[in-house]
Amino acid sequence: MTIRIEQSDAVNNAAPAVVVEQKNKVVGEEKEELVLDGGFVVPDKVVSSHGFAAPDINAFGNSFRNYNAENERQKTVENLYREQHTTQTLDFVKKMRAEYGKLNRAEMSIWDCCELLNSVVDDSDPDLDEPQIQHLLQSAEAIRKDYPNEDWLHLTALIHDLGKILLLPQFGGLPQWAVVGDTFPLGCAFDESNVHHKYFAENPDSKNPIYSTKNGVYKEGCGLDSVYMSWGHDDYMYLVAKENKTTLPSAALFIVRYHSFYPLHKHGAYKHLMNKQDEEDIKWLHIFNKYDLYSKSKVHVDVAAVKPYYQSLIAKYFPEKLRW
Repeated sequence: MTIRIEQSDAVNNAAPAVVVEQKNKVVGEEKEELVLDGGFVVPDKVVSSHGFAAPDINAFGNSFRNYNAENERQKTVENLYREQHTTQTLDFVKKMRAEYGKLNRAEMSIWDCCELLNSVVDDSDPDLDEPQIQHLLQSAEAIRKDYPNEDWLHLTALIHDLGKILLLPQFGGLPQWAVVGDTFPLGCAFDESNVHHKYFAENPDSKNPIYSTKNGVYKEGCGLDSVYMSWGHDDYMYLVAKENKTTLPSAALFIVRYHSFYPLHKHGAYKHLMNKQDEEDIKWLHIFNKYDLYSKSKVHVDVAAVKPYYQSLIAKYFPEKLRW
């Protein structure tokens, strides 16, 4: 992969600071547009007018999201999923949402939070072991190149993993299994498409006669907003954005809360719980996911060069200070 670093000249009209060039797999070739209720244009297929390409291998020389490769990184990843699948229950999630929903641990800006992530590495990610701020900027800059007019999507990429501050002591220092990893619904059966599904056998909820059914405590078509998801950075950042009255569109909040919900957006599981709004918003998640996954690189973005642009977006869609 070749990544070119460019210096931005102006905040609003600046060129993206990272351009990803690859000749392996080009994501999308056609452009068909749909307009959602918020007025945002949605291409039917993932489009890259500038040739964004999906690389074949990750930074460790393996295929992306390969959970069976034999290396030390994979052992760390599997151990995390063992803990997550045996410990995350519906009762646990309800307690975590109640506790962290108070948003009483800090008051700071979005950019302040980005800088906190310099010390965070995600143990559930088999594709990268870099500080999280680089992943955020890599994905945001790749999207910015291909979708220059969708500034809300650029910002969504920047903030989507900010909830990983839960790993830091001032935010509870939660274990990795309660912060990162693929997410899944609680209160209904654990679908076999979940990574390392075998470890759910030791989860107490798997023995509950109601929770172990397809619909569980939910009704078909109830909408994902009504579903309890495994606790982690996704749900936490969703709560932070929503409760701080962000003006980002519903598709942005959908991406933030469900970007790790791979059983749904990769395998099509749990679709029976979706409503019509979910069906619209997931189109944007499918677009976002390509950049979230394939833009990961060992080559760093020039943070100082892109900071003015993203600060302008933060000011547009968020208050100056947020409760966390």
